[in-house]
Amino acid sequence: MVAWFERYMHRHLDAVRLPLWSTPPATSHPGAIVVYCNHPAWWDAALIVVLAGRLYPERWSRAPFDAAMLARYRIFERIGAFGVDLESPRGAAQFLTAARSILASSDGMLWITAQGRFADARARPLALRPGVARLAEIAPDALFVPLAVEYTFWDERGAGAFVAFGPGIGGSELAALPRDQRLARLESDLTATLDRLSADVISREPGRFRTLVSGRKGVGGLYDLWRRVAARLSGRRFDPAHRAAGGQDRAG
Repeated sequence: MVAWFERYMHRHLDAVRLPLWSTPPATSHPGAIVVYCNHPAWWDAALIVVLAGRLYPERWSRAPFDAAMLARYRIFERIGAFGVDLESPRGAAQFLTAARSILASSDGMLWITAQGRFADARARPLALRPGVARLAEIAPDALFVPLAVEYTFWDERGAGAFVAFGPGIGGSELAALPRDQRLARLESDLTATLDRLSADVISREPGRFRTLVSGRKGVGGLYDLWRRVAARLSGRRFDPAHRAAGGQDRAG
C-alpha cells in the first residue's frame, strides 16, 4: 500500500518535500513514538501512510481515524487505522484503550491528526484535542514529535505537499506538567514547526527542501504534445517541468 500511495501521489501531486532543517525522529529511539500533526486536507491519511512506510518500515505504525469516515474508506483499516467516534465520550475511551496497547510496545508508533477535524494550516490557535496530552500518562517512555503539514501550489499543475518534523519531547517530561499545560506545550511546539515550515514554503525555493516523492511534471494533453513536438523540431530535449532548473518560467 505504501507503493500504491506513492504512485498515486506521483500522479496527482507536484512532490512531497521536507525542509533541510527537519530531522525525523531516529528509527533507533528506544521506545514508542507519537507523531501528532495538524489536519489541513484529505491527503493527510495518504501522506501518513507514505511517511510511515518510507521512514519507519520496521515500526508498527497505527493511526486513529474518524469511525464514520473509516466506514467509507475501509482500505485504511487494513493498513493500520482504527476507528474512533469523535462525537461521544465513548470515542475518547476507545482512543486511550487502543493507544495504551500500541504504545506499550517499544517499536510502536502512533500517528495522530491532533486537531480531529480539517483546518487551514494558517488557522491559529490550532485547538488540538485534549486526548493527545493524556497519552503522556500512559506512555511516559514515548517520544512526542510535532509534524507540520501544508499543501501549496508552486509552478506545476499539482499542489506540493510539505511536511516538517519538529523537536520531540519525552513523555515523562510532558507528564510532569499539569494536564492543561501539557496540551499548551504540544500545541506551542506544533505551531512553531508550522510557522517555520510556512516561511520556507512561502520562499518558493526548492533548494530549501529535499524531495521524498517526486510528482509528474507538465500539463499533459495537447499542450504538452505541442511542446514536445516543438522541442524535437528545435533539437532540444523535452522537459515537461514548467520551470527550468535555473528558475526561468518556460511559459513566459
